[in-house]
Amino acid sequence: MAEDSFSRYLLLPELRLLETRALGKDGLGGTELVAEKVSPMEVCPRCATPSTSVYDRRWVRVKDEPLRLRQTILSVHKRRFWCAGCKKPFTEPLHGVRKSYRTTERYRRRVLWACETFSDLKSVRATYRCSSGLVHRVLYEQLELKRRTRLYPRPTKVGIDEHLFKHDFRLEQRRFVTMVVDHKNKRLMELVEGKSSAELTAALQHIPGRENVRWVTLDMSDSYRNFARSFFPKAQLVADKFHVLRLLTPAIHRALRALNLPKEALPMYRVLRKNPRTLTADWRWKLRVWLADKPALRPSLW
Repeated sequence: MAEDSFSRYLLLPELRLLETRALGKDGLGGTELVAEKVSPMEVCPRCATPSTSVYDRRWVRVKDEPLRLRQTILSVHKRRFWCAGCKKPFTEPLHGVRKSYRTTERYRRRVLWACETFSDLKSVRATYRCSSGLVHRVLYEQLELKRRTRLYPRPTKVGIDEHLFKHDFRLEQRRFVTMVVDHKNKRLMELVEGKSSAELTAALQHIPGRENVRWVTLDMSDSYRNFARSFFPKAQLVADKFHVLRLLTPAIHRALRALNLPKEALPMYRVLRKNPRTLTADWRWKLRVWLADKPALRPSLW
């Protein structure tokens, strides 16, 4: 049973391990797994007719995901079936290997992982025993597959915020980019250069599904507010909590400076910056006592 479980881990579905061989001197070149498919019948890809008549057999070698950074080769004794419907032979497919490919899908996913993890592509080529052309083809192919998983209609809740992209101190100019965030799936959806309403509309108007948006979280700048009202007509605008607190904190600072509080009041000053509802009963009582003779601070907190 342990051997069967190990074989299922190493091999593709419906394959039975026949033999293992060491590649290179002392097995340093990797491992070759000899296997065959055990399905009772196959379906013709042209006319969808089931067939159990084996026409002939042939060996096929494909690269699989490396084991402990050593290459793994699958040698499969594939069968060719005779189709009674179209009177032609066909070769049985392998789950996890595309037609005419000599690499498995998990090998290609592993190459993408290596491209994102290793310091350079030379290390990827050396570890996975492949050419530069294969590395680039697999990289862009897997990135496109990953991109397709993110293509879905706009969610009901989105967020809009700015991010400083470049600061030219010599010309005293700052360039911003605008981020459109999917709150439900917690990921970045779009990144647009600029923050004006015209720039955002030109960059995002080709993406469908904006009528699905019901809530838009944004700061209180006029450009974002005008853009959200015109671009998301069915959405309600919600001020971002961070930007709201940025307006309240300076007011608290001014009120504290006007009171000329001593340094001993620093712990209470830190408590003032917290949400009173999250404080413990002990700290709420201390804060009430401390604010008893400070009427200028009480209306904004209680």
